[in-house]
Amino acid sequence: MRSLIKLFCVVFFVTVAIAQSLEPPLKDTRLTIHTLVREDIFSGFLEDNLQRFTRGEKNIDWLLENRPKEKSSLLAWKGGATLYRAVRAYENKNQAEFQKLYHQSLDYFSQAKTGNDGGASAVTGGSFVVFADRLPKELRAAAWEEAYANFAVLWKQQAAIVDKLPVHIRGELLGGLAQSAARTGRAEELAMYLDKIETLMAGTPYAPIAKQWKANPKAAANGTITCLTCHEGGRLQARLTSLNAK
Repeated sequence: MRSLIKLFCVVFFVTVAIAQSLEPPLKDTRLTIHTLVREDIFSGFLEDNLQRFTRGEKNIDWLLENRPKEKSSLLAWKGGATLYRAVRAYENKNQAEFQKLYHQSLDYFSQAKTGNDGGASAVTGGSFVVFADRLPKELRAAAWEEAYANFAVLWKQQAAIVDKLPVHIRGELLGGLAQSAARTGRAEELAMYLDKIETLMAGTPYAPIAKQWKANPKAAANGTITCLTCHEGGRLQARLTSLNAK
């Protein structure tokens, strides 16, 4: 199941990369910073496309200078990008580079927290979900704890409106909570979020996995229940088309 989900995500983002190579219009303040940087950064995360990933990193730095009100979310994106660089260094057996970049990423995530920004919590939690298992074994438990803590903050902010959120955002929130609860030994919380997924995500790819995990809790130990749907409406080209049509 894990490999199939990863394949699904990679295929989707490869398609995005082929379909969209335009430089994000950074000065267009109608677009959120997430829309402006997400696809280039994800090209690195999921395709190992370092050309687009590097462009995303540069765009984060530009936005940090020019959209200071979005600093918390941008620092979280910078933390995620640096964590990816750290993981690559670790996998290439460059321990010194890994240590430097890993601690830099933690510093960016720590700075991002000071803004109490839901976007920063989502990016931080999601980054740790993606990369926790690619870290050295002794760091994985702490990474999963960070993932859960950030999704828990997001849940406090969005629980009252979760049923009104778009399917992708709702699924990533509940899926992130369930997956990180499973990986941190929070059995009660896992059961609660799986119930919510079955109720609030009926008819989506999330619900069958929640049902499977409830029937066989061991399946949750290494399973994945995030990145099962595409946030089509949040893509740069889609947003530009929508905004320019008004």
